[in-house]
Amino acid sequence: MLKAEHVTKTYNAGKKLALHDFSINVPEGSIYGLLGPNGAGKTTFIRIINQITQADSGEVFINNEKLNPEHIKQIGYMPEERGLYKNMTVGDQILYFGELKGMGKNDALDQAKYWFGQLQIDQWWKKKLSELSKGMAQKIQFVVTVLHRPKLLILDEPFSGFDPVNANLIKDQILNLKNQGTTIILSTHRMESVEEMCDYVALINNAKKVLDGKVFEVREKFKKNIFKVTLSDVDNDHFESFKNQFQIEDYSIENQLISFDIKNGDHQNLLLNELMKVGKIRSFDEKIPSMNEVFINAVQ
Repeated sequence: MLKAEHVTKTYNAGKKLALHDFSINVPEGSIYGLLGPNGAGKTTFIRIINQITQADSGEVFINNEKLNPEHIKQIGYMPEERGLYKNMTVGDQILYFGELKGMGKNDALDQAKYWFGQLQIDQWWKKKLSELSKGMAQKIQFVVTVLHRPKLLILDEPFSGFDPVNANLIKDQILNLKNQGTTIILSTHRMESVEEMCDYVALINNAKKVLDGKVFEVREKFKKNIFKVTLSDVDNDHFESFKNQFQIEDYSIENQLISFDIKNGDHQNLLLNELMKVGKIRSFDEKIPSMNEVFINAVQ
């Protein structure tokens, strides 16, 4: 759906490097996580896609077409700095932004009715934005972003300002859009959202892409061959012998169950055979790092 090839962008007459030789491939119908610490270059790339600014070099393609002004109508963009008019009624804003995206009034009204029902905000049509809480205003911003049925949806910190109930509501709507074929780029610092929602991820740090790929494969790259083991009916003599042979960490006893971590990458069958001599194996799970751990390790 979207492809960036060797995109570079500088500011201040070349003194500030925002993106350097940045390339990604966003498959159609996927949710693609765009991650990175503050100032890494994520927002610059998003602005290039939206043609708010231009790259110094490199190319961006949408559906194999070089990015051009006609693509704006295919894109929905929800910026982190929200962009609604405080003294304008919700209904007027919906129609205004729909018109900017080329929608007719009746089509915009039909879509607004659908989304107001989905987000449980039917009673807000005649309210001014200044009368709404931050979370309520966020819902209006989301409707404005998706109203024109964009093929490519770019969401920058979409859960900011939401309580857990409404954050879950928005998450469900994003997943529904994906299931309907919308391609979504998700820029967020909420690593749990990346694990729950994203199919692919790219991490930017200091203007450069550090890693990218399928979320599961990225997490796999950072695993350290550490296993979490829980045993019952432990033979103490065998356990002492086992501890001399293998290095264990985070040892604990609870309700007659012994739990510990053990590092062993190449000889899992040997490890299991030795564990069976010690006691009854209740669980044996490889510890796959979370996206939060991946993020911290990759940036550091």
